[in-house]
Amino acid sequence: MGLDMYLTGKRYIWRDERDKIRITGLPVKHEVKSVDYDMGTWRKANAIHKWFVDNVQDGEDNCAQYGVSREKLQDLYQAVTKVLESSELVEGVIVNGYTIGDGGKRIANKEVGRVMENVSVAKELLPTEEGFFFGSTDYNEWYYRDLETTKRLLADALSSDKEIDFYYESSW
Repeated sequence: MGLDMYLTGKRYIWRDERDKIRITGLPVKHEVKSVDYDMGTWRKANAIHKWFVDNVQDGEDNCAQYGVSREKLQDLYQAVTKVLESSELVEGVIVNGYTIGDGGKRIANKEVGRVMENVSVAKELLPTEEGFFFGSTDYNEWYYRDLETTKRLLADALSSDKEIDFYYESSW
């Protein structure tokens, strides 16, 4: 349970009748129209999800699939890079889940970890988002790792074949 996110690439194989590829040996002839690529996945990277909702989905958080232009992916790549360059991780205390205490009171489980030293750029460009099972909204090592993963994922996607169309989809 939780926020799962997917970036898919689709390359259309044919545009007209001459380009169709037929798959034979099946009861009915099937035509391949496109090939889908798993460009990357995230789990509970709520700041990245919020960016897609705000910048691609017109504010609609409805778990539908949305087309994403290369220009938009480049914008996200630049935002991620700016946030990573503006802060560093330092020793601190992080929240690693919650327990329920007397009277149903929620108690944070704290442990030594790493937190982001300066979060002003992160809060401006890639703020976290609360949601049902969306994960932590803290600016800590997990948030930072999500950005590092996103940067690598987007670098690979942006260097792919120019004929690939991109789509973002979430599930929660």
